[in-house]
Amino acid sequence: MANKRTLKHAIKGICEELLVECVAASLYGAGNHKDNAEALLASILRTQVDFVARVSHPEPGMPPKAYFKDLREKFSAQVGELIDHINYL
Repeated sequence: MANKRTLKHAIKGICEELLVECVAASLYGAGNHKDNAEALLASILRTQVDFVARVSHPEPGMPPKAYFKDLREKFSAQVGELIDHINYL
């Protein structure tokens, strides 16, 4: 496991890239999906806040290595879902 600061920085960087892609897709996309784009932007921000908070406060009783492995897997799954939503804007 890398240190917590590096993990938080990586989460914030990925979420920043998702925000940029979402804005670009909403501006340059074929349809006018302003409401969908705003909801997706809010979802990306909630994801960032949630996972950064989870890095800061690990579950008690769970081994740190297993906890952070599970955290990375869940974050990857969430990012995959967000990318799919961006592709359908």
